[in-house]
Amino acid sequence: MQYFVVMIDYGRRGREAIVDPEITRREVISRVASGEYRNVSFIHEIAENSVEDVTEAILTEAALPRISPEDIDLQAASLDHARDLRKHERT
Repeated sequence: MQYFVVMIDYGRRGREAIVDPEITRREVISRVASGEYRNVSFIHEIAENSVEDVTEAILTEAALPRISPEDIDLQAASLDHARDLRKHERT
């Protein structure tokens, strides 16, 4: 059996450990990225008889969207930026 323990720190109000055997790693990452899990103290992955701290890995995966270099259109981005600058010019 494998599950995750997410410890949320509420400051003066205390802490809460969220333990759900049904939740997957992908779902934990999704909840961190969406902001459902905020102020995370730590995230532990428990599998069989071992415990692993996966806080850094999950926070990193949740924060960085994966965009391949081929999908970035630099010319379109610069044209969009120029158009936005023109919107704020005084006429």
